[in-house]
Amino acid sequence: MACNPEVLKHVPLFALLDDDETAILAGQVELRTFVPRQRIYKIGDPGERAYVMVSGVVRVTTVDQDQQEVVVDEPAHGEFFGFASMLEQTPHQTNAIALEETVCLEVDRHDIATLLQRKPLAGMDMLTVLGRQFHASQQLVRLRAMRNANEIIEQEATFGERIADVVAGFGGSWTFIITFLTVLIVYTLLQIFLRGRAWDPYPFILLNLFLSMLAAIQAPVIMMSQNRQDTKDRLRGELDFDVNRRAEAEIQGLARKVNHLTDKLGDIEDLLRGNAVPE
Repeated sequence: MACNPEVLKHVPLFALLDDDETAILAGQVELRTFVPRQRIYKIGDPGERAYVMVSGVVRVTTVDQDQQEVVVDEPAHGEFFGFASMLEQTPHQTNAIALEETVCLEVDRHDIATLLQRKPLAGMDMLTVLGRQFHASQQLVRLRAMRNANEIIEQEATFGERIADVVAGFGGSWTFIITFLTVLIVYTLLQIFLRGRAWDPYPFILLNLFLSMLAAIQAPVIMMSQNRQDTKDRLRGELDFDVNRRAEAEIQGLARKVNHLTDKLGDIEDLLRGNAVPE
């Protein structure tokens, strides 16, 4: 079906084109209509054509490393999908399905080439819009990237915080306890053995002073390490929440698919009953 040039003016990718450029492109592209649940393209299909939303609803998905379906985009009116594969002439990396009756503009490389041959400057306008879409895709990748709580904490840790972790780790180990007890026992036995020549006789005032100083320094250092541990636990909780929310969304998606299949099976059963020939 031929395309009206007015339709192209509402497409962001072509919004910067002038009237002549729009008219040339309108003579090349076609309007396609898709019925509900019709697959527009799937992963691995040749990326010969791209599409621009005119009306309806389309869901663009992909499959991640966990073999889970991930919604990449639900293009609104005037937005496009499948352009990267069309421009690179590579197989599609996503699936596109019409959720309801949908009308799209179908564009191929020949259409774009014809426009650029006649109006070369139109390419800069299109590149400007594609750059915006590329940045949006980068943001999506950053948001979906899984973060390791330990790596994030270590990257942001200061030198003092690293020292606090080392001190707290050593102070809470059996090595410190055994070493500390050994030093205390040796120190007290030595003072008792020296008797009148001891520099810190009973009740070991100098030793008490050192122990008090050690406790005064060690306590805030351990508290610093505990605060960092609380930060790690809070970050892990946020990441677990994101994972659980994603799992819930995937389960809901599976439930929708099961319900849709159940409805379709019911329709088929009704159709078979209606076509059954009585004996």
